[in-house]
Amino acid sequence: MTTTQVPVTSPPQTAAEILDRAKALAPVLRERAAEIERARTLPADVVELLRGTGVFRMCFGEERGGPGLTSMEQTQVVEALAYGDASAAWCAVIGANGGIYSRFLDQGVARGMFSSIDMVVAGLLQPSGRAERVPGGYRLSGRWSFGSGVNHSDWVMSGAFVFQDGQPYASPDGSNPHESRQFLVPRSDVDVLDNWETTGLCGSGSSDYTMTDVYVPEEHTLTFDTVKGTPGPLAQPDSFTRTMCGVPLGVARAALDHARETALKRFDRMTGTAWADTFRVQVTLAECEAEYNAARAGIYAAMTRQWEVLSAGGTLDDLTRWERAACPLSWVHAFRTSRRIVDRLYDLLQAWSINRSSPMDRWLRDTTTLCQHLIAHDRILQSAGAYLLDSKPEFGICLGIV
Repeated sequence: MTTTQVPVTSPPQTAAEILDRAKALAPVLRERAAEIERARTLPADVVELLRGTGVFRMCFGEERGGPGLTSMEQTQVVEALAYGDASAAWCAVIGANGGIYSRFLDQGVARGMFSSIDMVVAGLLQPSGRAERVPGGYRLSGRWSFGSGVNHSDWVMSGAFVFQDGQPYASPDGSNPHESRQFLVPRSDVDVLDNWETTGLCGSGSSDYTMTDVYVPEEHTLTFDTVKGTPGPLAQPDSFTRTMCGVPLGVARAALDHARETALKRFDRMTGTAWADTFRVQVTLAECEAEYNAARAGIYAAMTRQWEVLSAGGTLDDLTRWERAACPLSWVHAFRTSRRIVDRLYDLLQAWSINRSSPMDRWLRDTTTLCQHLIAHDRILQSAGAYLLDSKPEFGICLGIV
């Protein structure tokens, strides 16, 4: 196992500092990618290297002494980390959500829970557990899948349906016949199952985890329809999903650069023609670059427009129907386009792609696995399409609807 010494530096205070540190860490992550993959979770010193970049604090605003990165700046940081290793970047984007979740908690409680703005969160928000109401809080039990980064997390947030006296609990205002909430518990209250054996994102440690009758005080729970902290662009129901697309974009950029560098060194064995002079190579690289540029531009255009409206004091309802749908549509497009780019470049490099020593092998598996996440599913397309047609989205939270 490789152990990388963590330099002692002051915490980063700006978006530029965090991005610079993420870019500097990328070559180290690339060098250690095979080790991370074998471990099936992030080694402890890699977690500290990520913490040193400031990525886990990037969603905390100035009211907590954080850098308060915009969604666009966050995505750039995630891209930079994914250029080195997809699993590390995936854990980073999940782990950084504490600064978002804390906006939906009482602020005194949030300060106590997140005593450091560099703490890490993990967990599955889908209501897969059962929470029985008891005096002062809940008793939480269940099994949750895909706990990316749960092994090194400080807090685990999990969705669950609420029950009272064994019966489904209805919201007092009648808005929900069976209420669900999010529950934050210390990592020490969670049992992790060592079952993360996957095609790609192997190093993310996205294992299942369980809890049995864990007491969660009321103040450690939240719903995304109630902001208790400072309002703003990150105090929105869709905030935690926006920057995930930075992972596939970063991988696609890495694959494009690798393919170009490889092509510049290769010659056709039969004809002696340089790959750089070959029509097939030229066209493939150009088409992949075009797809990448379009997908990335779509992400940043939609995200920037959303941020402009929200930072000016508006709400998601102030976006046009097409502007609001553009964000989730751009996420799906980025995931699927990145996978398609890696697949085409894998074929372009032919037998040089197939060995485990080739980064193309890992990128192919990582993008395949990334596209199995809900954020890249047809359910997102259905939700955006239904919204455009004034029908009912299946997964409204991707549009900020709760």
